[in-house]
Amino acid sequence: MPETNDRREQRIEKLNLLREQGLDPYPARGTRTHTTAEALAASAEGQEASVQVAGRVVAVRVMGGSTFAHIADGSGRLQIYLRRDALGEELYDRFRRLVDIGDHVSAEGPLFTTRTGEVTVQVQRWELLSKTLRPLPDKWHGLRDVETRYRQRYLDLIANQEVRRVFETRTRLISAIRRHLDERGFLEVETPVLQPIYGGAAARPFTTYHNALGQTFYLRIADELYLKRLIIGGFDRVYEIGHNFRNEGISTHHNPEFTVIELYQAYADYTDMMRLVETLYAELARQITGGETITYQGQEICLTPPWRRVSMRDAILEASGVDIEVHRDQEALQNAARAQAIDLPKQPSWGKAVEKLFELCVEPSLIQPTFITDYPVEISPLAKKKPGAPHLVERFEFFIATLECGNAFTELNDPLDQRERFMEQAQYAAQGDAEAHPLDEDYLTAMEHGMPPTGGLGFGIDRLVMLFTDQASIREVILFPALRHRTGEPETDAEEDEA
Repeated sequence: MPETNDRREQRIEKLNLLREQGLDPYPARGTRTHTTAEALAASAEGQEASVQVAGRVVAVRVMGGSTFAHIADGSGRLQIYLRRDALGEELYDRFRRLVDIGDHVSAEGPLFTTRTGEVTVQVQRWELLSKTLRPLPDKWHGLRDVETRYRQRYLDLIANQEVRRVFETRTRLISAIRRHLDERGFLEVETPVLQPIYGGAAARPFTTYHNALGQTFYLRIADELYLKRLIIGGFDRVYEIGHNFRNEGISTHHNPEFTVIELYQAYADYTDMMRLVETLYAELARQITGGETITYQGQEICLTPPWRRVSMRDAILEASGVDIEVHRDQEALQNAARAQAIDLPKQPSWGKAVEKLFELCVEPSLIQPTFITDYPVEISPLAKKKPGAPHLVERFEFFIATLECGNAFTELNDPLDQRERFMEQAQYAAQGDAEAHPLDEDYLTAMEHGMPPTGGLGFGIDRLVMLFTDQASIREVILFPALRHRTGEPETDAEEDEA
């Protein structure tokens, strides 16, 4: 820190010298005719015209009466060349003595190619656009300290080009998703983030208070119930990409603020949602990689449809030897698991126990894309019951590289059944289940006006980006992830308490 402070003071001295010379070290605007990439393209096309470029100085090499430097903007980097005899003593020495690595400058002049084959601007005029007071990370070693990378993401982006590529890919993926859905007649909409009743998922909310209205509000945990109101209102296909918030633990796979897409299609069911998912993911792979295969953490993942489909019952039976249909109550399932040497913690319901058994025995083996179907009704209060098996629902989750990537239903559209489900959830809440769904009378009123058969789907954008950029931690794909208050201890990606 003392060295950084010394270098900061040196830069402030240079800033003051600039001001003494009547120069503004932070002018209101900077002009350019070309990005660095456009200047390189112009050279490749044989254009000899003068260009004006602007960017951050990332390297300087002084050789007496001439100086080579590199500047970088959002499109790339470009070499500039300054000579004392071309610029004059004052302008040349000002650059040499008062410009530091990290400063933003503009440079104007013709393009030429050096003897080593590098496209370069022969500077005839230059201007300081922004004086940097703190040194940048070492360009050779990059920025590797995890805590600094997450807390000061701007330094991470400056120092680590691979990090920039991750977030550029994120933007490309989201744009591609929008195109895919828009071309299929889906309408992008916006629904409230502040909600008087949270719902649509099993999660604990963040709570706030609206002073003007004098009531408690919640940051949404899901978009679902509002989007289904729009289906009731007559929109046949809707989607929303936005942020949800869940007051839960933080880990390599969880962030309390995260980005999701939810979509709903009238006159469809969960099999239609399966086809939409596998078609969309294959299309995303083609746009990002040029094929339908990606590599994630050393595993080659084939996204070509159709994906494997397996019921939760069959997946658990194959992995553990336990048949959940034979053991249809909580205690029997506990005993059956124990007989297979599986330590299954006690759960509030049979459905929760099935879900936990699945997490323990099946999830770690789901490498290739897989739809797990037909979940217990107790853990799926918004999904339609499976014909002939009323203890199950038409629901799937899909898994890739052991990550749970998304969730879909044939949506429950019977308002009386939905009321009964909400009442059951209220009982679970009374027994201490903090993630039970609250009863939403306004949503029930909407349902009573008639909801058509509907398929619904939601999946996390952050985990999608993890897959397509080969990142093991969700913090690597969120620009500003949630972190503990700084305590002096180094930040890690170790999982924090989920309680």
